[in-house]
Parts: sequence; structure tokens; C-alpha cells
Amino acid sequence: MEDKVRFAAVGIFVLALSAALIGSVLWLSSGNSYRKDYDVYQTYMKESVSGLNLNAPVRYHGVEVGRVQKIALAPGNGEQVQLTLAIERGTPVKEDTVAVLQTQGLTGIAFVDLTGGSRDSPPLRQQAGEKYPVIKTGPSLMTRLDSALTALLTNLNRTSENLNALMDEDNRRAVKTTLADIKVLSSTLAARSAAIDSSLTNAARTMENTARLSEELPQLAQRVQRSADAFDRMANEVARAGTSASGVFDGARTDVQQFTGETLPEVHQLVTELRDLTGSLRRFSDQLEQNPSTLLYGKPAAKRGPGE
Repeated sequence: MEDKVRFAAVGIFVLALSAALIGSVLWLSSGNSYRKDYDVYQTYMKESVSGLNLNAPVRYHGVEVGRVQKIALAPGNGEQVQLTLAIERGTPVKEDTVAVLQTQGLTGIAFVDLTGGSRDSPPLRQQAGEKYPVIKTGPSLMTRLDSALTALLTNLNRTSENLNALMDEDNRRAVKTTLADIKVLSSTLAARSAAIDSSLTNAARTMENTARLSEELPQLAQRVQRSADAFDRMANEVARAGTSASGVFDGARTDVQQFTGETLPEVHQLVTELRDLTGSLRRFSDQLEQNPSTLLYGKPAAKRGPGE
């Protein structure tokens, strides 16, 4: 009988000690929460909150400041999710604070991250018609990536369609013909490389001769001009000689008149042609100085006027 009483006392003691230990652990683990004051806020998410559970942490710039108290669909709007957040009193929740759904590492455990909250922004207050102050929300990283990938795929699809429309049967045939022509042209140029080199050498020599000619043209023009002036002076002297000698050499009058009537017009015409040649040489020299390629390609075609 005494053994049974002793075993019962030991059992009661063990149970009491276990209950005390469990109570101590619970008190130690949650004692800080009971000693803190919390303010309740709400936020509305437009995206899926998959992975977010009750009592999920709420962090402010990475520091844990609260817990998620409630997750439910927004009243009157099934496209939004209403989150009720318990945040430690004193946390600087401002009007420009933004709540973003984040995922921790590779585990996929979601939490609410509060960002923003500039120093000059006023604290967030409860608005009329709202039960609690409402924190603004922003898109999560996954939502931004999904939007970016969707836009990228849309652009790639549009680009592919444009390329398919551009490279139709006619355009492919034209490109194939063009490549064949380029191949023939390259082969022809390779076969005639020696002739092309010779032509380039001759062109360079021609340009040198042209440059030398353009340097000598002013001197040639001066010589022609002096010759023309000499012919003019000679014609004037012959005319004066014919007039003054009329009283002395009556016998030579007929010859002088014949020379004056027949030779002087031809000399005058020669002088005129030499002057025209001088002007042409000057213009040609000016054109070569302005555009040396004229010697190879000729004079460019004149621009057409209005209505031509």
C-alpha cells in the first residue's frame, strides 16, 4: 500500500514539473510580445499571396517589427487580398511607406516588407471609412519579373512575326539573287584585280598630270594673252604704217591694202580664238581644282529646274 502511494506522489510531481516547464517555455518565448504594444494596420494586395501564412513576419527595412494577424479577401472586391498587420508601436510607418510581398531565400516562405518612409513624410493616419490605417502596396519581385518576361515574350513574338512577314517568298528569292550577283561581282573583281590596279595607277598618274597642268595653266594663259596683245599691237602698227606710207610709197599701197584687208581679219580671228581658248583653259583649271574626279567621271549632269 505504501508503494502505491509513493508511485502516485512521484507521478503527480512529474506531471506538475512538466507543466511548469511547459509554462515557463511558453512564457519565455512569448513574454516579449506581451510586454510590447502594437498598432493595427491594413493593406490590400492585388497579387497572389501564396506562401504567406498567419503570424508571418512583418519587416521594416529588414528588421522584424510585427506579424500578419489576418489574411482574407477584400470586402466587395474579390481581386484583392486584405492583410491585417500588427506592427510594433513606434515603428515609423509614414504616408509614403509601401508594403511589398517578399519571399525568403529558396524556402518560399513569404513575409511582408515595409519600405520607404522618408523623414519629412507625415505619419500614416486612419482615413474616413477605414477601420485601420491603410498602407500602400507595391509589386513584388516575382510580379515585376513576370511583367518583364511577358513584355519581352510579346516583343519577341512581334519581332518574329515582322521577320516572317518581311522574309516572304519574293524577298527570299530577291536576297538569293542578290547574293548570287555579289558572288559573281567578287569573282569578276578578283579575276581583274591586275587591270583594276593598273587603272588605279593610271588614274593616279592622270591626277598628277592634271595637277601639274593646272599649275602650268596660268602661265600658259599669260603667254597666250601676251601673244594676243602682241598681235593687236602688230595689227595697229601695220594699219598706221599703211596710212602713213600712202604718200611716200604709192607703189606699195596696193600690197598694204591687200594685207590689211585679207590678213588682219584672220589675225583678229586668231586672237579671238586664242582668248576663248584661254578662258576655257581657266574654267577647266578651276573645275579640276574644285572637283578632280571630273577628269575620270566627266562633268556632272546639271540639276533640272522646276517643271522639267
